[in-house]
Amino acid sequence: MDVWLRNIRLKQGEFELVADCAFDSGKSFALIGPSGEGKTTILMTIAGFLPPAAGQIIFGGRDHTTSRPAERPVSMLFQENNLFPHLTVYSNAALGVSANRKLTEEQRSRTHQVLKKVGLAGLEKRLPSELSGGQRQRTALARSLLRNRPVLMLDEPFAALGPGMRSEMLSLVSEVQTENKLTLILVTHDPTDALQIAQETLFVGGGKVSLPVPTPQLFNAPTDELRNYLGEFWLRKNSSRVDGLQSELPIHHNLTPQ
Repeated sequence: MDVWLRNIRLKQGEFELVADCAFDSGKSFALIGPSGEGKTTILMTIAGFLPPAAGQIIFGGRDHTTSRPAERPVSMLFQENNLFPHLTVYSNAALGVSANRKLTEEQRSRTHQVLKKVGLAGLEKRLPSELSGGQRQRTALARSLLRNRPVLMLDEPFAALGPGMRSEMLSLVSEVQTENKLTLILVTHDPTDALQIAQETLFVGGGKVSLPVPTPQLFNAPTDELRNYLGEFWLRKNSSRVDGLQSELPIHHNLTPQ
């Protein structure tokens, strides 16, 4: 499902951010930029937790600007996994299907299938305190997937993990996103996350959100704002990786709003 932020203006006190961009259905995107510039605010607005001061939020051609969060076709995964400490892995995941966890046989089967998909088979009866950080985030990811929404948004959910586990989790998300044809929007401070998972990247800074650009192309020819954010050292260190991706990945054209 495509998402269109149409002439959006966000305002919180002295902070103001404008956006007029679209996220194509079934593709992966990263929002990157300095802290405090509004990346998480964009996700919260799309999800319905923060109303825009102006503009429209459109999912699949339908205006959801005033829709409640529960009515929007979105699942969101935060850095804090928000698991209930007294519930098992299975019960925490099952909340994505039903708040009362009273599932049909088919729903129970699907819950087990998703837990297996994210690498938690055999751990269904464990409590969050008995899991590693990566396993807790896998549980939260399973719950998000079980909500069965076409748009999946991630607010730096793996920032607290080590590099190896972080990369593994991003690969898992990318695999799940491709298999389920989800529209994926990832907030990150780390350009390597965008290079690993995002087909297109948007820079958030200076009070505005840029249009999506194919990720290798963006980092291969950064704007002045992005160059200042990344720093010359990072650009020199990663130039070969960016060039490699530039030749490997296809260029995807952004949805043109009508």
